[in-house]
Amino acid sequence: MINITFPDGSTKQFEIGITPIQIAESISPRLAQDVLAASINDQEWDLTRPVNNDATIKLFKWDDAEGKHAFWHSSAHLLAETLQELYPGVKFGIGPAIENGFYYDIDPGEHTLTAADFPKIEKKMLELAQRKVEIKRSDISKNDALKLFGDRGEVYKCELINELEDGTISTYTQGSFTDLCRGPHIPNTAPIKAVKITSLAGAYWRGDEKRNQLVRVYGITFPKKKMLDEYLIMLEEAKKRDHRKLGKEMELFAFSQNVGAGLPLWLPKGAALRDRLEQFLRKIQKQYGYQQVITPHIGNKMLYVTSGHYAKYGKDSFQPIHTPEEGEEYLLKPMNCPHHCEIFKAFPRSYRELPLRLAEFGTVYRYEQSGELHGLTRVRGFTQDDAHIFCAPDQIKDEFLKVMDIILFIFKALKFDNFEAQISLRDPNNKDKYIGSDENWRLAENAIIEACAEKGLNARTELGEAAFYGPKLDFMVKDALGRRWQLGTIQVDYNLPERFQLEYTGADNQKHRPVMIHRAPFGSMERFVAVLLEHTAGKFPLWLASDQAVILPISEKFNDYAYKVAKELNDKDIRAIVDDRNEKIGKKIRDNELKRIPYLLIVGEKEAENDEISVRKQGEGDKGSMKITTFAQNLTEEVEKMINQ
Repeated sequence: MINITFPDGSTKQFEIGITPIQIAESISPRLAQDVLAASINDQEWDLTRPVNNDATIKLFKWDDAEGKHAFWHSSAHLLAETLQELYPGVKFGIGPAIENGFYYDIDPGEHTLTAADFPKIEKKMLELAQRKVEIKRSDISKNDALKLFGDRGEVYKCELINELEDGTISTYTQGSFTDLCRGPHIPNTAPIKAVKITSLAGAYWRGDEKRNQLVRVYGITFPKKKMLDEYLIMLEEAKKRDHRKLGKEMELFAFSQNVGAGLPLWLPKGAALRDRLEQFLRKIQKQYGYQQVITPHIGNKMLYVTSGHYAKYGKDSFQPIHTPEEGEEYLLKPMNCPHHCEIFKAFPRSYRELPLRLAEFGTVYRYEQSGELHGLTRVRGFTQDDAHIFCAPDQIKDEFLKVMDIILFIFKALKFDNFEAQISLRDPNNKDKYIGSDENWRLAENAIIEACAEKGLNARTELGEAAFYGPKLDFMVKDALGRRWQLGTIQVDYNLPERFQLEYTGADNQKHRPVMIHRAPFGSMERFVAVLLEHTAGKFPLWLASDQAVILPISEKFNDYAYKVAKELNDKDIRAIVDDRNEKIGKKIRDNELKRIPYLLIVGEKEAENDEISVRKQGEGDKGSMKITTFAQNLTEEVEKMINQ
C-alpha cells in the first residue's frame, strides 16, 4: 500500500500502482469524468500513469491552467496526426500548448497550406477525436528513439533527441501518430469536442534565421461547442481592440521600415500619453524616496560581460559596435541594471544612505526575431520604468512590501482590478541555468515568500520561472476580455552586487555587500500602453486621455466662441480641442465619439450668450448645460478622485 496526500492535507491509502484517474474515481464518478490532468509530488503526471510510492496529488479540471495545458497539448498531437494523414510526408518540429490553444511547427515539404485548408483540417481533427483513441506513453532508450524517428525521416525530432540524455526520453502514441514528448496528456481524444484552426505563420527552426523556415499552424480546442462560439466572439472583439489598429486611429504611434522593424515612432499624442504615465509614476516614486538617474543607451561590452547579460542575452542583442580604437567594443544596452550598479559604485557608500532607490525610464535594445515582432508588445527598442533599490539584507522585506504597494496602487488607478501574482523560483533540479550561491538563492526566495504572506497576497509559486540572477514576483493582469498579460515585476538579486563588488560601510565600520531589488511596475512603456489600449478599447481614464474634451460649434458662426472655451479650459490644464469642420453637428458628435474623447462640448447661440457649454459624456449621453468654470471644476475634481482613489 502507498499513502496519497490530497491538497487539503488529508491522506488515504491505495494499492501500489494506482493511477490518478482511479484515485479520482474513488472520490467521485463525476470528478473522474471532469479531470484532465494531475500532478504527483508537484510533477506533471498522466492520469493513466501508475503511482508506485507515497505521494502528494493534485487533480486538474478544465478551469485549472494545468487542465487546459494537458487538453491543448493533446490537441497539438491530434493536429499533427491530422496533418500526417492529410499531407503525407510532412515533417514535424515542436507542438506545445500555449496561453490560448496550441501550435505545431511543420515542414510541409511539397505541400502548401493556406487558410482555405482550415475547414478540412478541423473536420479531420474532429473525426479522429470522436474515435476516442487512447493516448499511450512509452519510456524508451535514446537509441530506440533515434531509430524510431530516423526511420521516418523526422530530422527535426532526431536533432532534439540527440540533445537529450538516455533514460529521460518518452513518446506518446495515438492511432498512427507517435511523438517525442514529456507529456502529460489527457487519457484519450474523446473530450475534444470543438476545433478551430486560427492562423498560419512562418517560424524558423529553433528560432534561428539561418535554419529552415517552418510553417506554424495555430489552433484551439474546447470540450464544448458553446465554449468555442464564445471564444470566437471574444476574438472578434479583440480585433476591434487591437492596439495596432487603435494606435493608428488615435494617432499615438507608427512604424517605418526606413527606421527599422520593431522600433516604434511615438507621435505627438502618443508621446504626450507616455509623458503623463511617466509623470504619474514619477510623482509616486518621489513619495517613496526614489531618485531619478539617466544612463547612456550604450555601454562597454565588458560591462555586460561582468553582469552576465552578455552570456545570457548576447545572441539576442544587436551586434557589438566597434570603435576606431583597437579591440574596443560597445553594445546597445540590453538592461539598465549594470549602469545603475556603476552609479552605486561611483562613491563610497554608508549604511546611512540605504536603502538607495535609483529610478530611470531607460530605453534598452534586444534583437528580437522578425517573426516574433508584434506591434508594441514585442519590439526591439523599449523603455522600462526601471528602478533598482540597493539595501541592507534586513531591509529587503520592507522595501519589497513598498514596491508591492506601488504596483497595487497603479493597478487600482488604471482599473486593472483582475490580476494574479506569481512567485517565480529557481528550478532546484537545473541550477546550471542560474548564477549565484545556494545560500543567496535561499535568502532571496524566502524574502519574497514572507513579503507576500505579510501582504496577504495569494500568489501561486512556479519553479523554474526565476530570472537567471534571482527569484521574482510577477503580476499578471487580466484585461476586459479575460486575457492574461504579465506587467509589473519585482526581483530580489544577491548576485549582481557580488559581480560588481558593490560595498557599503556598515554601523560596525566594516564593509558589507548590499542586496539589489529590481522593479518595473509598468514593465515597459510600449507593452503597457498596448495592454492599456486593448483593455480600455482606447477609452482611457479621463486623467490619461490625450484629449479630455472637444468643443463642437453647431455652425461656423460660433467658431470664435468655441476657441474661447478651449483657451479657458487649456488655461486650467484641461486638454481641450476644437472641431471647426464645416459639418453637421450630428456627424461631428459621431466622429468624435469614435475618437474616444471623454467629453463633447456643444456650443451654439444659447451657449455663447450665457457663457455656457452643452455637455455630452462618452457612453453616458447628455449632461445638460453648465458654465465653463463649473465644468472645469467638475472635470478637475473627477481627475483628482480617479488618481487618488
